[in-house]
Amino acid sequence: MAGFFWITGRICVRYRWVVLAVWACGTVLAVVLLPSLSSVTQSDNSSFLPASAPSERAEALAAPLQGAASLTSVTVVAASRTSGPLSAADLSALRSLSVRLARVPRVARVLRAEVSADGEAAQITVQAALPQSVGLSASAQATLCADLRAAVRAGGPPAGLAVHLAGQVATRVDNNAVGTSSGSKVQWVSIAFVIVLLVSVFRSVLAPLVAVIPAVVVVLASERLTAVAAVHLGLGISQIASLLLIVLILGAGTDYALFLMFRVREFCRTGSAAPDAIARAVAAVGETITFSAGVLIAALGSLAFATFSLYSGLAAPLSIGIGLMLLAGLTLLPALLAVLGPAAFWPSSVRTGAEVSGWWGRTCARITGRPLLVLLLGLTVFGALAATAGTYPPYYRGYVAAGFGGPVTAPAGSDSAAGNALLAAHFPATAVNPTLIVMRLRTPAWSDADGMFAAEQALDQDPQFTDVSGPFDPAGDALTVSQFESASRVAGSAFISADGLTVGFATQLAAGNATTTAAALAVPAVRLDAARAARLAGATAVGVTGQPAFTYDIAQLSDNDLHTVIPIAVTVIAVLLALVMRSLVAPLYLIASVVLSYFSALGLTVLVFMRAAGQPGLTFILPFLLFVFLLALGEDYNILVMTRIREEATRLPLRTAVGKALSVTGGTVTSAGLVLALTFGVLAVVGSASAGPANVRTIVDVGVGLALGVLMDTFLVRTLLVPSVVVLIGRWNWWPSRMSDRNAQCLPPTVR
Repeated sequence: MAGFFWITGRICVRYRWVVLAVWACGTVLAVVLLPSLSSVTQSDNSSFLPASAPSERAEALAAPLQGAASLTSVTVVAASRTSGPLSAADLSALRSLSVRLARVPRVARVLRAEVSADGEAAQITVQAALPQSVGLSASAQATLCADLRAAVRAGGPPAGLAVHLAGQVATRVDNNAVGTSSGSKVQWVSIAFVIVLLVSVFRSVLAPLVAVIPAVVVVLASERLTAVAAVHLGLGISQIASLLLIVLILGAGTDYALFLMFRVREFCRTGSAAPDAIARAVAAVGETITFSAGVLIAALGSLAFATFSLYSGLAAPLSIGIGLMLLAGLTLLPALLAVLGPAAFWPSSVRTGAEVSGWWGRTCARITGRPLLVLLLGLTVFGALAATAGTYPPYYRGYVAAGFGGPVTAPAGSDSAAGNALLAAHFPATAVNPTLIVMRLRTPAWSDADGMFAAEQALDQDPQFTDVSGPFDPAGDALTVSQFESASRVAGSAFISADGLTVGFATQLAAGNATTTAAALAVPAVRLDAARAARLAGATAVGVTGQPAFTYDIAQLSDNDLHTVIPIAVTVIAVLLALVMRSLVAPLYLIASVVLSYFSALGLTVLVFMRAAGQPGLTFILPFLLFVFLLALGEDYNILVMTRIREEATRLPLRTAVGKALSVTGGTVTSAGLVLALTFGVLAVVGSASAGPANVRTIVDVGVGLALGVLMDTFLVRTLLVPSVVVLIGRWNWWPSRMSDRNAQCLPPTVR
């Protein structure tokens, strides 16, 4: 296999300008011709629930209450800036606005303006036909809102009249726009910080730029390819997915650059000319980089087995990005190094004999000298942190960021934020974020008024609810059974469909606000009580929808997916490790080290966020992403260290081989870990500052949690615990390969 990578390195060195031209042209064409990632990004993560989720089934059940299941409602809110009722001129302007809105493409109908009870505001509901495809829908919603806002501006509302878009569609569009800005800031701030860090690592001016350029090129190209995949494969791309794509490519790309460039510098310092050093470096680390990327792609690919499409939707885009990054690391990076030659490392010296052992050389002697002591100390510390993780309750009992499981909050200062504020101030019944109980009946509701009355009374008297509104009070005034039986009084209202076969009850939960964890935890009991009430009404189907129901279902799916995806990922990665290590023993403790690292990192995040910061829990997505990323990236570093130990062990006693390997790879691993942790840290700081308020806590939890996990994994687990285990196990590391039969010098040393 080394021969293949040697040939690849020679070709890239010889035809360096051709390689650069191909990558430059391909990237430019992708940016110019393919859709942007922002056009398919979605901010409402409840849309990633499968149709089989109870809250999604309830949402479908409630479709007849909204007039037309295939139409999406976008509320346009108009209100006077000053106190006082709307004037005749205002109402006339709103009628003209309704006409203009009806002419907007995709708009199916515009409902008559509804004036608020205080007379100071009006809301116009627009119903539009939007495509069901996830990717196309996000783009179509953005276009629709832009056209509606253009129609509002075209009329020039009277002085003193403010007109804004409001509702979930407008909120999602504005959040997606903020997410695009967030992604751009995360990308460029990450690049700036990575360059600064690499300057200190390489002590060079050009080397950091050479290391970062392939990652930047891949980010630009993979974002466009991901958008194409989302459109044609119907993938849902969330804001967190688009941010992770940037962070992961920058982190992994810089890792691969460090793997290769440190080896190029090493060969130059042993007397090789730059072109030969580059080819030798590609031959030496090509297999390592390929298997590292393969492990990462395998871990990410296992996400495709997740039920929650927020997770399964990560598989394709992140795998595409890492695949492209591998290709760039083996072709574009060597070509760039070949163009610059030794100048790439200036002013750092690459002359023969310039290598020094440094801090890692001295540390390695201590590690290999007392491996059992290092291992026991490490297990004690990590075991204590892992025990802390055991105090973390099931994921759905933890904190769920507002809006992450249901309706989202508009970004501060946006048009939709102003519209939603007006909606809440003047139409409180529309903005209370109720939990909706929906029932499907065999016969029209008014044909069994007594049953319907009994159902509403049962809900009204249920301690689970503080308020219940339904068919018997559609306008806020209670109806008698005889009044209810007059179909014209209730048919087509907000609580009963035109055919009378679907009824709804808007409730407020006694557990608390719809955005709280307590409200989500109350959902199972609410569903049971709703089923009891449905039996009184003779309903054939019943469901509960709204933010608490979405949040609960998302957390349940996330928990289930964690138990489904992880065994698949571990199995696939174990097979890849066995292949690259030519061993059946090494993969066992390498996988075990990642599991220990995961629980320790989870315990540390529990201490930081729940014990120190006082959060009631962690956002549900963090445990899942923490395992997947530490599994993939931890094995990434394992492969680098272990393949170098194996290489050195072919000619040196094992203790010496471990020390030699760590002295030359320890700096690479810790530098790579710092870079990756830094990019996750930038995600937490910059991403949360740019995101809509619904996703701030989520992004902070994910960014900080992953940064802490990576730092602990690279500085302690990969470079201390794993080498200690290698020394203790001795020749059995390589069983059943021929290396396990080496002479007694490879046996474990006497432990002092």
